[in-house]
Amino acid sequence: MNGLIRFLLSGLAVMLTSYLLQNGVHVEHYGYALLVAIVISIANVVVKPILILFTIPITVVTLGLFLLVINAIIILLVDYLVPGFQVDGFWWALGFSLILSIFNSIIADMTKEKKR
Repeated sequence: MNGLIRFLLSGLAVMLTSYLLQNGVHVEHYGYALLVAIVISIANVVVKPILILFTIPITVVTLGLFLLVINAIIILLVDYLVPGFQVDGFWWALGFSLILSIFNSIIADMTKEKKR
């Protein structure tokens, strides 16, 4: 049940982030926001580790800041794969990934199991 709630809140986070960045990020409706949340999750599991592996040297040289570029690339990949989701450029993707990370962190904190 907790996973379903996190999934629905992640879709809401995508909608809120696109609302905050409405000049550069567009989501047609909540169904596409849920699809974006799924595709981002899959891309983070499958594609992101491969990109990190290939970019270890530049990530070390930039003290990890290149991971922000990798996150923006993931968002641009999702833009390419999901028809109802549009990002107008790299900088919008970078902003989207930063704000979405903040929202997802808040969601994870709100929905984590309480220890007894």
